[in-house]
Amino acid sequence: MVERFDLVIENGIAVLPWGAVEACIGVRAGRIVTLAAQGEATQRIDASGLHILPGLIDPHVHFRDSGAGELPLVETLETGTRGAVLGGITAVFDMPNTGTPGIDAAALAVKRESIAGRAWCDVGLYVGATKQNIGQLASLEAEPGICAIKVFAGSSTGTLLVEDDASIEAVMRDGRRRIAFHSEDEYRLQERRKLFAVGDGFANHAVWRDPECAALGTRRIMALARKTGRPAHILHVSTEEEFALLADYRAVASVEVLVNHLTQAAPEAYDRLGAYAVMNPPIRDRRHVEAAWRAVADGLVDTIGSDHAPHPRSAKERPWPDVAAGLTGVQTLLPVMLEQVHQGRLSLARLVELMAAGPARIYGAVSKGRIAAGYDADFTLVDLRAQRRIEPEWLASPCGWSPFEGERVTGWPVMTIVRGAVVMRDGAVLGAPAGQSITFRS
Repeated sequence: MVERFDLVIENGIAVLPWGAVEACIGVRAGRIVTLAAQGEATQRIDASGLHILPGLIDPHVHFRDSGAGELPLVETLETGTRGAVLGGITAVFDMPNTGTPGIDAAALAVKRESIAGRAWCDVGLYVGATKQNIGQLASLEAEPGICAIKVFAGSSTGTLLVEDDASIEAVMRDGRRRIAFHSEDEYRLQERRKLFAVGDGFANHAVWRDPECAALGTRRIMALARKTGRPAHILHVSTEEEFALLADYRAVASVEVLVNHLTQAAPEAYDRLGAYAVMNPPIRDRRHVEAAWRAVADGLVDTIGSDHAPHPRSAKERPWPDVAAGLTGVQTLLPVMLEQVHQGRLSLARLVELMAAGPARIYGAVSKGRIAAGYDADFTLVDLRAQRRIEPEWLASPCGWSPFEGERVTGWPVMTIVRGAVVMRDGAVLGAPAGQSITFRS
């Protein structure tokens, strides 16, 4: 009997957990059925000359959209996920600091329900920890579609700040899943803020939020993680001191690095980009950039993300330190990292580990992160030889800017497939938004 498939991808080099091989991938009902398909298919994709990656995940985005319809919105779920699939990303994990923050069951339900018909890729949601909701976090982290609790231990907005050890420990004792931390030390941040005046140069952002702010915050969180036994995922690790520390806490720690902290350095970034280099934690000097690459090479880093955080130009053009901190990145994440592959700084297999298998493993995303039978048919097809320039016309975000604008890269996403449906091909977004809420192991 002839086997029938909805989709067959053939003649490409698939990056599998056990190596890169030519495969003929058969898909049925949104799932991978076989890597050696023989039979008929409703749709065939000839991937000759391309590499087939498991669907890549950006585990750290701020789309600013609560689903509740607040205006004005800098970004929407539709534009954010459109940018994601244009950039070869098949799933995103969205942060809770929205107009109506994602800190209770009702707000999370509204945000989760807003995914249907609006998202171009699949979506996971963080629940934000506050000092007021600590007693509910164990139940909130078990809500459908929740990837993790997010703790802002350094300055954020509204009530999304949990800065003292007693409150952080209380968060860690309520629930069991891995907690994601922004780990700058709030007390040092506030004390050092007094040293600067409005209008000081943008490069002072890295002086104010100095390496010790980050290292001190991470030391405190690691001590509490070891005390409570609760695993902690330290987001956007940016300093040599933190990498050295985290290597001694692998039983309770996992590590995220941002593309910016791998590819941009002070003072050059501030000289060239000004306000469009301002983010938290800040872009640092080359000592820390090289430490981040050593951590990637040593296997210390588990995930790479963009920390996509769009702001309108009006907010980015204020004087420092009143300028809005945050940079766009979900759409440029893969092209910039493929350039690093081209330069020989990491292998394509390591990129897949950091951008697909790693996020799925750390957050417990079910059926995501690898090309294997039974997994979701999520694929990112890339042309490693394609040379492009990142142009503003290509960007989907309404803010219309990127810190990587004008950069030339070798390696480009040419097709994005989400659960067997082609949603981007050769720079065109296809069909209608059909993203779903991701299932996570509780």
